[in-house]
Amino acid sequence: MREVAAAASVSIGTVSNVLNAPSKVAPATVARVQAAIDELGFVRNDVARQLRAGRSRSVGLVVLDVGNPFFTDIARAAEGRAAELDLTILLGTSDDDPRRERTYIDTFDEQRVFGLLVSPIGDDLTRLTALQRRGTPVVLVDRDGSGTDFDSVAVDDIAGARMAVEHLGAIGRRRIAFVGGPASLRQVRDRRAGARQAVDTIAGAQFEAIDTPALTVLAGRSVGEQIRDRPAAQRPDAVFCANDLLAIGVLQALTLIGGLRVPEDIALIGYDDIDFASSAVVPLSSIRQPTARIGATAVDLLLGAAEKSTEHRPEHVVFQPQLVVRASTAGSAQ
Repeated sequence: MREVAAAASVSIGTVSNVLNAPSKVAPATVARVQAAIDELGFVRNDVARQLRAGRSRSVGLVVLDVGNPFFTDIARAAEGRAAELDLTILLGTSDDDPRRERTYIDTFDEQRVFGLLVSPIGDDLTRLTALQRRGTPVVLVDRDGSGTDFDSVAVDDIAGARMAVEHLGAIGRRRIAFVGGPASLRQVRDRRAGARQAVDTIAGAQFEAIDTPALTVLAGRSVGEQIRDRPAAQRPDAVFCANDLLAIGVLQALTLIGGLRVPEDIALIGYDDIDFASSAVVPLSSIRQPTARIGATAVDLLLGAAEKSTEHRPEHVVFQPQLVVRASTAGSAQ
């Protein structure tokens, strides 16, 4: 910093302000200091800055599957909001593996991150509790934290699932299957529970749950093949999938390989409303989640928790989902 200050003919304090609070410095001076930084190849020592400030300006984000566009969109929104607050996002994906999740939590703890945003796999939050007690705020993402000491942002998955199945009932479907897993994920359990609740309100409706090992296209394709190979009288006439990736896999197995018609033979609806849903070979009906609002709100909650005292009461934000109807459920029952 001394070398940058000398090259730009300013004080070390001015260099510090350019790096940390540029709004306090005249634009011409900022430009001169930045030119000196570029010329000298200066990179500030963030470890030293952490020691002075007590924490870094990096936020850890652990999602279940970064390959799922739903979490990619949340990460993008969180990154955009963090940038506005002079924070950076460090992204990790647990791949639904508790050991990998623990590794990321411990690594971010060692890095003394500003805070942690996490979509936890199971219900054991003891590691997160310990992290927060040591002064690192934690926000649960895509998980309602009511009843816990964590701020949280989520969507009402039970309501979303009811919405999906009520729509299937409204178009005349009565043999309704729910596809999703693993059951260790709260989102899957809530969506299954909501689907079951809705089926119980539809006269003459039957409910079937088909478990999957993962929320992926391949897992969906496997289930679709199983359904395709059943005798016609034993097939469901509607399938509600716990996410869009599963639904796309089911759609592939039924239509591209199996020769069944969607929605004429089997109506199909997913969850998340990822970009691929609208561009599928049969555009996919889905339950839309407000990913941009989820990501940005998570960062805002984290900042609020970091700025408040130890008497901070956690805030739980729950958004309402939206039904998006497309061709995969547009037909009526035969």
